[in-house]
Amino acid sequence: MTKGAVYHHFEGKRQLFEAVFSREVERVATPLAEAYARKKDPWDALNAACRAFLDECLDPGLQRIVLLDALTAIGWEQVRRLETPLLEMMQIGILQAAEAGRIAPRPPGPLAHFLYGALCETAMIVARADDQKAAHRQAVSEINRVLDGLAISARFPPLSVTYHAEIGVGG
Repeated sequence: MTKGAVYHHFEGKRQLFEAVFSREVERVATPLAEAYARKKDPWDALNAACRAFLDECLDPGLQRIVLLDALTAIGWEQVRRLETPLLEMMQIGILQAAEAGRIAPRPPGPLAHFLYGALCETAMIVARADDQKAAHRQAVSEINRVLDGLAISARFPPLSVTYHAEIGVGG
């Protein structure tokens, strides 16, 4: 394809990069959804999807496009806007885990942003590591510890606080 043919479809390099970035987000969403669907417990499913995200981020093409070049090419706000489907998947997983009593009831947005930001930063550290396999093992181990710490154990049931999604308060 010629340069002219490419720019017939895109106004410039930024729009072309946005299209490539969006395609990568769509591509990575599939294995995350598959990992989630393999687990019956919603919190275990979210953990599996987080690990799948870190696994997918070992791909050199995804690293270059999503983790290393995107912020410079299209800016933080546009990156976050285009990553919305991944963040929404995480919010749904958190909501389902809370509804199942696997984590304390809470609005899913703040925890989703916290976990997604941690995953993205961790994936970037892995992408920049000299030994990516070792860094990946450490990242997976740490995300497991963080998520295990948020889970409600049968030995320590949650306090009796109910989150009412429609008004956003505990009661």
